[in-house]
Amino acid sequence: MQAATSGPAHRISRRRFKKARNHDQVAQVLKALGDGTRLAIMQMIGEAGELCSCDIERHFSLSQPTISHHLKLLRSAGLIEGERRGTWIYYRVITGALDTVTAHPVLAQVR
Repeated sequence: MQAATSGPAHRISRRRFKKARNHDQVAQVLKALGDGTRLAIMQMIGEAGELCSCDIERHFSLSQPTISHHLKLLRSAGLIEGERRGTWIYYRVITGALDTVTAHPVLAQVR
């Protein structure tokens, strides 16, 4: 008797697995951008080129931990990167960060 996991019919192909990972990555980016505050933060950083976390905090009537949480989600999604300089972190948008999202077949269907 053959084991249930052997044979090509029961294996997930590498291509399908890569697609599933791509779906997860796109979903993470869309979730990160699915909040008005995070969109505003992205816009601010993009327009400035680079922005200190202290400058971001000044533009919102939110607590510092809440702003840090939003920045963490944007970093985790691969949309921004930060560089510590003394006590502050300076953020910038990662060039091409949305390429995976814009190239996704589902989004191509709704363009």
